[in-house]
Amino acid sequence: MQLMYGTRNQAKLHAMNAVLSSLGIEMLSLNDTNLQMSPVIESGNNPLENARVKALAYYAAWKKPIFSCDSGLYIDGLAPSDQPGVHVRRVHGKELTDEEMIQYYSGLARHAGGEVRARYRNAICLVMDDGTMFDYDGDEIASEEFILTSKPHQKRNQGFPLDSLSKHLQTGKYYMDLTYDIANEDHIFMGFKNFFQKSLGL
Repeated sequence: MQLMYGTRNQAKLHAMNAVLSSLGIEMLSLNDTNLQMSPVIESGNNPLENARVKALAYYAAWKKPIFSCDSGLYIDGLAPSDQPGVHVRRVHGKELTDEEMIQYYSGLARHAGGEVRARYRNAICLVMDDGTMFDYDGDEIASEEFILTSKPHQKRNQGFPLDSLSKHLQTGKYYMDLTYDIANEDHIFMGFKNFFQKSLGL
């Protein structure tokens, strides 16, 4: 079975391929197509709304099974109106580069005393055909709580810039320095895997 992932982000493709390959699903991405369409306006107020907006827009152009994901960053101590949420990369109307994101969020952590707790909420939407859609945004695919620090790690993970500011809550170590088993949050992979198994009857 083939499924299209509505993204061009190589880091996201690599992570999701680990989920789908274990289910025997061949994953395609927007990089594998010649789809000509305007950028999707992510007009949702939360990750699930944005995942739906993207999946439905890509399905309208592709007309084959396709899924999209979205995430939002939620930081302890910030008022709801000040939360980055789904606008993690867009600040004050500007789309930030990876390095600009590191600079901006390290400043937020510095303002909070050097470190602050945070968590990602994730969502996924799978459109199979004109009448069949599955979506999910529960705790099973949310990240664990982590520390957002003001001191960036020297390493970079292209496409996931905030990895350079993220520390494991229990050990206090940068995720960039942890082993695969600890850093990769296996429960998220299992959550996405369960979603596809249930949705596709695998």
